[in-house]
Amino acid sequence: MVVTVDVKLPEDSELTVQEVDLSAATLFAGSFHLGKYCEHANNEFMLCRMEEQDPRKCINEGKVVTACTMDFFRKVKKACLSEFNQYANCVDKSSGDFSLTQCRKTQGVYDKCMLEKLNIERPAFGYFCEARVHDTKRPKPPVEPKAVYPDATPALPEDREKVPARFGSRFYWMTE
Repeated sequence: MVVTVDVKLPEDSELTVQEVDLSAATLFAGSFHLGKYCEHANNEFMLCRMEEQDPRKCINEGKVVTACTMDFFRKVKKACLSEFNQYANCVDKSSGDFSLTQCRKTQGVYDKCMLEKLNIERPAFGYFCEARVHDTKRPKPPVEPKAVYPDATPALPEDREKVPARFGSRFYWMTE
């Protein structure tokens, strides 16, 4: 990636946060409840990324997502550690692609523990695919004006005669 002198890159101290050092199986096992628990922080981060089109402007929102993830796994560790470990171990060992189908019994035990002790219900199938409106306190970024180039090629005048294409339209099959 080419970076010019005008680009301000964040300092290392701005980027340093405690990392989520968990295995893929552990993240797969906790993903549904984690997504529900940190839904607001995740939506805020993704809205920032889509609106700003610059990841440097969303560093603080990313830190909030990481902090929420760490908080979630700390709560799981205090409340449902043995159930979660059994489920994550099943996800890890039952298939090569972290498939959840072989682990429905341990999933049920884990889901019941999460509902009883942390009051987090496993979201229904397709929950994260539903369209939602996210209310944010962050101001909307200003719309960048369209670039005007002084040496741009001038357009053809509108009153000029428009002759048909020499070999016909490339959309000849759409005329029927």
